[in-house]
Amino acid sequence: MAVSPPVCDFGWKAPDFTLPATDGRSLSFADIAGPKGTLVMFICNHCPYVKAVIDRIIRDAKDLQALGIGVVAISSNDAVAYPQDGFAAMAAEAERHGFPFPYLYDESQEVARAYDAVCTPDFFGFDATGGLQYRGRLDASGRNPAPAGARRDLYEAMKQVAETGHGPAEQVASMGCSIKWKAA
Repeated sequence: MAVSPPVCDFGWKAPDFTLPATDGRSLSFADIAGPKGTLVMFICNHCPYVKAVIDRIIRDAKDLQALGIGVVAISSNDAVAYPQDGFAAMAAEAERHGFPFPYLYDESQEVARAYDAVCTPDFFGFDATGGLQYRGRLDASGRNPAPAGARRDLYEAMKQVAETGHGPAEQVASMGCSIKWKAA
């Protein structure tokens, strides 16, 4: 079942975290933060919505990094119920696609809860001070990629954040698979 996150809560401060990365490091929000802003993406390996756009996510991440935006991806799914989203599989996925950003594992799911992450993919675009400016979609893609010339919503919004410190007033929520929460 597809789910969508709530609208952007402008200025909401990014919760800090320190999580293990697939490259062996442990990274915090401060380690990821860029001089012009930071993009925190909640993704996972098995989600068809993420699979449909992973090449676009990588393209946009590289383009945003060139603008001074720090980029990170976090997987918070229950790896017991979804072993394809476990840490070893994450490392293989990052290697296979050549992720230009760190891929972090939120095994406890505390970071996803702190961010109120809802789905994969779920995008959180912060300004240079860590205030939320974008909580929208990558582009018009769903379970299938949008046409090649589709507007790059995430890129355009974060480019605006890099240039002005403010995200667009109008944002279209992302859509994807629900975060796979551990049983209580």
